[in-house]
This record gives sequence, structure tokens and C-alpha cells, in this order.
Amino acid sequence: MAEHAGELADQVAGGFESLRRFGLQPAGSDIELIRELLLTQTELERQSQGHDDTALMKLCCVQLFNAGSPQDALTIWQAKTSSFDAHCSIDVQLLCSPGLEETKTYLAQDGSEPATAALDYLIRCQAAGDFTDFSVEKQSRWYSEYYCPG
Repeated sequence: MAEHAGELADQVAGGFESLRRFGLQPAGSDIELIRELLLTQTELERQSQGHDDTALMKLCCVQLFNAGSPQDALTIWQAKTSSFDAHCSIDVQLLCSPGLEETKTYLAQDGSEPATAALDYLIRCQAAGDFTDFSVEKQSRWYSEYYCPG
């Protein structure tokens, strides 16, 4: 699988190709490929600290966000915490594709160390106002305007 993901990374090097190939609302059959691509990019970023493609990582996170699976919160969390650059690039709201409360519930039920860390971070960000007026629909619309203006 990792070898396949590496080949995929070569094929979609850069966000524009990934956006062209998968769109912002990827087909269900492409979700696993996007996850693999994100995990590969996350590992490269973790190893190189700022020398990989955090813009591509963010795009993969947006694509997974739009897919709406709560399980992707941990995949996105791994990407976000892979480096300082990735942490700054990947918006905290991307963890919450099924909604803020639903994501908090999912992370609490998961109970793993990464889930607990992500949940703590979400709670702190919520207290800081990062989720004021948040909705999945508004967030998705914002990313559509950002990546595909006009």
C-alpha cells in the first residue's frame, strides 16, 4: 500500500493535479487514495520538517473533510501535527467533517492518545472562538470559494 501511495504521490505531485484529478468533493472510490496520499505526505513532512508539500496536505484534508467521515479526524490530526508548517497550514476546523459535537464525541469514544490530544486541542480552540458560527456547510463553501473562485 505504501508503495502504491508513493506512486500516487508522484502522479499528483502538487495540489493543482490533485484538485484536477479528485475535485473538492471526491468520489467515494477515491477517498482511500486520498487518505493514502495524505498519510504518505504526512510521513514525508514528519521526516523533513517543512520541506514537503503542506499545500497538498491541506487539500487532501479538505477533500477528506468534504467526504464527511468522522474517522478521518485522526488522519487529519496526524497531518496537522506532523510539523510546525503543517500545523499552521491545516485548519483545525478540518478535523470536524461530521460537525464539531459529533467529532468531539467520536474522539472521546476512541480514547486513544492521539484522539485525546486532538479532543483537548479542539476544546481549547472552541474556547478561543475558532468555532464561532462554524458549520460543515459554511466551511465546505468557504473552501470551494478558496480553491475554485468564480
